[in-house]
Amino acid sequence: MSETTRRAVLAGAVGVTAVSVLAACGNDSGSNNTASDSSAGSSGPLAKKADIPVGGGKIVEAGGGTVVTQPEAGTFKAFTAICTHQQCVVAEVANNSIVCRCHGSAFSAADGTVTNPPAVRPLEEKKLRMDGDDIYLAS
Repeated sequence: MSETTRRAVLAGAVGVTAVSVLAACGNDSGSNNTASDSSAGSSGPLAKKADIPVGGGKIVEAGGGTVVTQPEAGTFKAFTAICTHQQCVVAEVANNSIVCRCHGSAFSAADGTVTNPPAVRPLEEKKLRMDGDDIYLAS
């Protein structure tokens, strides 16, 4: 008869915990207000203006993780996609709020300030450059 060792139980618990943490930090691809675009290179456009809904945004991998928002019609902003609480990638942009699902932090889509703790520091703003309908990170 085989006996379960303490080491095997601990290894299984660590694996389950790691999968849970990674799932909590992931992007909710079912949301209409959030999208991930791994094809956006650092030299290519982050998005098209039409891809960024008013009051919403798009999360892209370019620039080390970037959130592009449109807090009001015709105004586009960009911030780091890394939550200042424990460095999870933010998961959603809706209702002018950038949300990190790891611990519930939320940030303003207009200026990156904290609107719901536990984060205490704002998201770092990134400069954008527009070229027609394309949105780029400014150099």
